[in-house]
Amino acid sequence: MKKHQVVWFAVLVIVLAAAASFASAAYSKEKGDTGRLLTGKVIDHQDNPLPSSVVYLSNTRTRAVKTYIVGADGIYRFPALSLNVDYEVYAQYNGRKSDTKTVSQFDNRQTVNINLKIDAGK
Repeated sequence: MKKHQVVWFAVLVIVLAAAASFASAAYSKEKGDTGRLLTGKVIDHQDNPLPSSVVYLSNTRTRAVKTYIVGADGIYRFPALSLNVDYEVYAQYNGRKSDTKTVSQFDNRQTVNINLKIDAGK
């Protein structure tokens, strides 16, 4: 009978350890530790990249702003964003501005891709 109790105790310890591990992983994800990646491209209305555009990313909670100057391919990248914050993103090129887009904290994607269109004009 005692051997049976030891086996049940070992099973209980393993189950509790697994539950703690899952809870820890869920808490880590909930706290935003894993982060989110925002990528995209700054383009004109003919889908051509707009090099040297400046992309602005605003944290709606703190109002902190990050910027990114795109290269020849028009691609921008903001890694390690909090999962628990809304962000607003827009781009500027030669004095013209794209529409402002929102990355919602309720969007559960790890990678969000938003292309920003600007009427580059002549």
